[in-house]
Amino acid sequence: MPKRILLALGLLLLFGLEIAKVYFIMPFPGSQHSNSIALAYFLDRNIFWLRLLAVLCLMPGLLACFGRGRGWQKAALGVLLLFYVCIFYLFHYRFLADKMFYPPVHKRFASARDNQVDSNQLVIGAYLNGEAAAYPIQVIGYHHQVEDSLGGEPVLVTYCTVCRTGRVFSPIVQGKIQHFRLVGMDHFNAMFEDYDSHSWWRQATGEAIAGPLSGGTLQEFPSRQIRLGAWIRAHPQTRILQPDNLFTARYAELQGYDSGTLQSALEKRDSLSWHKKSWVLGVLSGGQAKAYDWNRLAREKIINDTLGGLPILIALESDGVSFHVWKAVAGGRPIWFRWNESRQRPEDSATHSIWEWDGKSPDAAWSGIQLSEVQAYQEFWHSWETFHPGTQKDN
Repeated sequence: MPKRILLALGLLLLFGLEIAKVYFIMPFPGSQHSNSIALAYFLDRNIFWLRLLAVLCLMPGLLACFGRGRGWQKAALGVLLLFYVCIFYLFHYRFLADKMFYPPVHKRFASARDNQVDSNQLVIGAYLNGEAAAYPIQVIGYHHQVEDSLGGEPVLVTYCTVCRTGRVFSPIVQGKIQHFRLVGMDHFNAMFEDYDSHSWWRQATGEAIAGPLSGGTLQEFPSRQIRLGAWIRAHPQTRILQPDNLFTARYAELQGYDSGTLQSALEKRDSLSWHKKSWVLGVLSGGQAKAYDWNRLAREKIINDTLGGLPILIALESDGVSFHVWKAVAGGRPIWFRWNESRQRPEDSATHSIWEWDGKSPDAAWSGIQLSEVQAYQEFWHSWETFHPGTQKDN
């Protein structure tokens, strides 16, 4: 094959490799709409050898050009090589996820008394083995992950602002505590790589989707998205993650995220229902998934439903952001609720008793009864629909 053709193929391969390696795992136009993880993982794990192949292809033509080529040919090739160096730098050091979003350096927690985080901010709250902790979304939304220990258990607290998903996982994989790095995105959802097997894990589900551990799933711990003040009310002894002063400017970029008013095409809320960036409340029960329109919940305050054979109550506090999902069962029988406007609380239709936000009623008729929580998430509709195929819609 002529040296010029090999030179052209080698240059095309070099440029294509650097761009493709990042394109398929970052939110570039069109990159997140296809099932390209297998290709992306292959490129990531074999990039050294593929680069070497490209260099071997272009080397004969490169030597010939700089040895016997004309001046303009050498200059043109030099410009192309300089351009490649720029592409390599941008796609290898600037556009990679873990070069854009860093874990916290100074991880500091405070008690409710010493806390400096606004009580109106949204947090991901977790309670495990008698210990509670709150992680402000404006903080973990930038970092994407925070390693912590809760109730004697290691935990990995994650958040993806593009999907509006918060999850708390156990980082123990095959009996060993793993550390993870943010490697990119899959269908707009954050994706992590463990340091041992180099498998890729999807944030929304905790499932390994590429690599030796593909098909495995991280254990998920219960968590809640809630206003910090409401979390402190329920867990006054909670620890609260404080912002790392090294990333103050980064946190400021998420100002308005809690309310959905952030000016970002990837993270701003669509206030209409059932659009890609519309808010939904996702619930899993009895092997079934269902999405509830956030606009309906904000309007009606409570929703009674049965999912997977389980009666559930969905209720929204008067702050408009703190939601609760409970098993609507007491004494072995289902309970139907309605909203008491004057008390701003759920009221059961059987005894007209008011129920507090801890899942209890002060009425003697329900003494000793506490409604059990059901895991639920606020997400963008595109995220819930993508990662829970076959989900029902609350119409």
